[in-house]
Amino acid sequence: MEIQIRMKKIILILLPLALAFSPLRSSAQAEHETVETSLASITVSVKGCNVHVSGANGETLEIFNVTGVKVSTIRIDSDEKTFTLNLPKGCYLLKIGKVVRKISTM
Repeated sequence: MEIQIRMKKIILILLPLALAFSPLRSSAQAEHETVETSLASITVSVKGCNVHVSGANGETLEIFNVTGVKVSTIRIDSDEKTFTLNLPKGCYLLKIGKVVRKISTM
């Protein structure tokens, strides 16, 4: 029994020392996300209930509520598109490709 107690004490002393003096090797990789130039030129602006989208011809606008439920999908068929949102008051996410904007309706 006494031997087990001594072994535990030795382990409790040696383990932190071994961890303190062991060489740690860490590396970090920077994440690089490549965004297509056509998506980088997409602009979304909101005034009241009107949303203006430019540079997104042929894309699909998806509207999500804050819980992540898709509430609407709109196909953008021209380079400049303005439409009115008929959504209940609250916060929403607008997503066109990799471009995401947060909006709130009043």
